[in-house]
Amino acid sequence: MKQLTFIAMACALALTGCATTEGGSASGLSSVSAALGTTSAGGSGASKSENKLGAALDVFKAATVSDDELKSVALQYRAYGDRTEKLAPANNKYSKRLARLTAKHVNEDGMKLNFRVYLSKEVNANATADGSIRVYSGLMDMMNDQELLAVIGHEIGHVKHAHTMGAMRTAYMASAGRKAVAASGGAGARLADSDLGELGEKLLNSQFSQSQETESDDYGLAFMKKHKYNVKAMEGAFRKIASLGGKQAGMDQMLSSHPDPGARADRMRDKAVDKK
Repeated sequence: MKQLTFIAMACALALTGCATTEGGSASGLSSVSAALGTTSAGGSGASKSENKLGAALDVFKAATVSDDELKSVALQYRAYGDRTEKLAPANNKYSKRLARLTAKHVNEDGMKLNFRVYLSKEVNANATADGSIRVYSGLMDMMNDQELLAVIGHEIGHVKHAHTMGAMRTAYMASAGRKAVAASGGAGARLADSDLGELGEKLLNSQFSQSQETESDDYGLAFMKKHKYNVKAMEGAFRKIASLGGKQAGMDQMLSSHPDPGARADRMRDKAVDKK
């Protein structure tokens, strides 16, 4: 509701010229439009007020996209990734290992999840808003089973706390694909591969906030405790990530560089023995 109120105010500001506040450099609408890369409606011949109104309406339409539409886009994006990445077949050794570890988690904490492997030396894993979690074989080579489960728990946390939904919304707001969907009928519309590729780049360049990463770290640790896994494995996973330094950026990008993996390992160590 707060988000809708803010966007509605932005539309009103567009009509009144988007006055700046004292000591500020730009209005809320200007800041949002710049951050999202929104373009002005009406072209170069349009008036300033028409351009501002068009930009405000662009932001409004994107910000009010339903979760169902975002999940549809997430499903399409994941299917695109599964086509363009080297997806491990079911009989592959990595797929068999992941299936063994995650069989009891396909219905986890009220969510329907699915797990697949990308055959790549990159140390990485990611989740999307539809509940798809992809693990790279490079990560699987580096982690033992318990550490891998800890990373998976972390990724499930991003889905549970709707961080993935927020990331998809932000990327979708900044992509041309949302306009294609709007033009062709809404949530059931199909995006072209070029739109999905652009969306993927925007997702790749986005990062979860420090508070979101911390929240998912805590969820991952709770996940380990809940299923009676080795709670020290979360610390171990972060220690291994920290040992990569600049040699492998993929995992740091997945889990963010703030706070650093070593500090997160220390925090997980301390929380693992916390009885509260």
